[in-house]
Amino acid sequence: MSMDQAAVFLASSILVILAAIIIVAGILIVNNLLNKFWKPVKVFTPDSWKGFNPPHYISETETTNKNTK
Repeated sequence: MSMDQAAVFLASSILVILAAIIIVAGILIVNNLLNKFWKPVKVFTPDSWKGFNPPHYISETETTNKNTK
């Protein structure tokens, strides 16, 4: 290996390591921003099982009015 090849290999190794560090830092920044501002998406929650017409809950006044008739 000549001196020119060794210098090119050293420079390219340094540049590849710097590029990897920059890519990892970018991924960390994007991940932290998403974690900070992203709202969790909840698909299957207990209220999603109700559908569009939730059941009607009878109050105590409705039950007393029916019993008095």
